[in-house]
Amino acid sequence: MIVLGVESSCDETGLALYDTQRGLLSHALHSQVAMHEEYGGVVPELASRDHIRRAIPLLEQALSKAGMAAQDIDAIAYTQGPGLAGALLVGSAIACSLGMALDKPVLGVHHLEGHLLSPLLASEPPEFPFVALLVSGGHTQLMRVDGVGQYELLGETLDDAAGEAFDKSAKLLGLGYPGGPAISRMAEFGDPEAYKLPRPMLHSKDLMFSFSGLKTAVLTVVNNNGGAANVCEQDKANIARGFVDAIVDVLTAKCLSALKQTGLKRLVIAGGVGANAQLRASLNAAARKKHFKVYYPELEFCTDNGAMIAFAGAMRLQINPQAAQRDYSFNVRPRWPLDELRVI
Repeated sequence: MIVLGVESSCDETGLALYDTQRGLLSHALHSQVAMHEEYGGVVPELASRDHIRRAIPLLEQALSKAGMAAQDIDAIAYTQGPGLAGALLVGSAIACSLGMALDKPVLGVHHLEGHLLSPLLASEPPEFPFVALLVSGGHTQLMRVDGVGQYELLGETLDDAAGEAFDKSAKLLGLGYPGGPAISRMAEFGDPEAYKLPRPMLHSKDLMFSFSGLKTAVLTVVNNNGGAANVCEQDKANIARGFVDAIVDVLTAKCLSALKQTGLKRLVIAGGVGANAQLRASLNAAARKKHFKVYYPELEFCTDNGAMIAFAGAMRLQINPQAAQRDYSFNVRPRWPLDELRVI
């Protein structure tokens, strides 16, 4: 079965083709980072318009890479939510229009399920069950994953997501957009002893997170130094190092607690922050010490992409071929908790 995946939840347009027998055939992706950089963040209206411009050329690119025609597609999976409403509407409309034109069934996919399952696209995928840390700009959650559609929420953030804290703290330091990669790079040159920032909820004895206080701590340090414009580059690096060390310590500790609580020995990291070098180094060191295995998506699949949507759709269709329908009406779900996802 060949599944076309369409991803348009935020500021990446992704289309991909996945074959349940041969694996990932091709994927094409356009990032809107350069367009939104001028505004310091994602502008929803501009994001939606750009998805309209990019989707069909990316589809043609994916088909060309795979050496296929559109009629060779067996089903179409698209991101139904969560995400920006306008952006989701674009991808959903394109997917359902293609389905109607080609007389192919369509399936709405949960964006976070795509992220959760993306490490299964790697050359050495994890086996079920495993603990998953879903860590991105919009979400920070720990899940127990027993199979496709079988997810138990173990803990989540009470306020800012980890990726959101990265972006906001980078902005406080005057590092621009996207802030996460910028603050991570700057932290490499910082002194870990210069600023000992708080580790929110590190000792809370549960699996919940909170990062708004850490962001406020960065703001306080910057203001105490006269504002970002008056902070020298080395001090910015020191503050960045203090921030990154704090957030990595919390994420690592909570992952270890989740493994202990569940008794599992496999940890999966998914979402854009999963590409963070400091987080990977910390988790890899903990895995060696505590004797568990940690899995990551390929770097190109950490951020939003069509491959994870095609794969998630294909996995659901393998379990339940009737999950895809030829009813081409659609609705999007900008807010869609993962624990509301129907078990197959």
